[in-house]
Amino acid sequence: MTNHCIIIMGVSGTGKSTVGQALSHALRAKFIDGDDLHPRRNIDKMAAGQPLDDTDRQPWLNRLADVIYSLDKKHENGVLVCSALKKCYRDQLRAANPHLKFLWLHGDFERVLARMRQRQGHFMPEALLRSQFSNLEIPGLDEPDVMAVDITPPVDSIVSQYVHQLR
Repeated sequence: MTNHCIIIMGVSGTGKSTVGQALSHALRAKFIDGDDLHPRRNIDKMAAGQPLDDTDRQPWLNRLADVIYSLDKKHENGVLVCSALKKCYRDQLRAANPHLKFLWLHGDFERVLARMRQRQGHFMPEALLRSQFSNLEIPGLDEPDVMAVDITPPVDSIVSQYVHQLR
């Protein structure tokens, strides 16, 4: 893998950060958690239980696109965590890098909710999970750069499956 960026996408609680860290290690790529790039206003809004709208997400998506551009210009590989719930968000990120690929982690609402209840130290409250599911635009056939992976298997299985697919 050379000069690629992989976005680990999906609703909150699907294991994006865990899978992203494991995948970046397996690929010897830089790991970037997109949550760390949210503007302070967005973090405060989500922590207060208020869903973000498209206007809130725009500065965040711009930051992510700049990171992808930087990785490309430095000829570095990266694994970046970003919910990328809507196709227009994914298209905006694609515009920043022609080598971009997506790994969509998906599961049913009850499974994801159970996972969210087990985690600690995250500003995204479980009350916002329904809004994320309702905002999710499931990638279609017109997005061949998206690989869908169910969250049920262990992380190492998900990573090895994706690495095999990349090669």
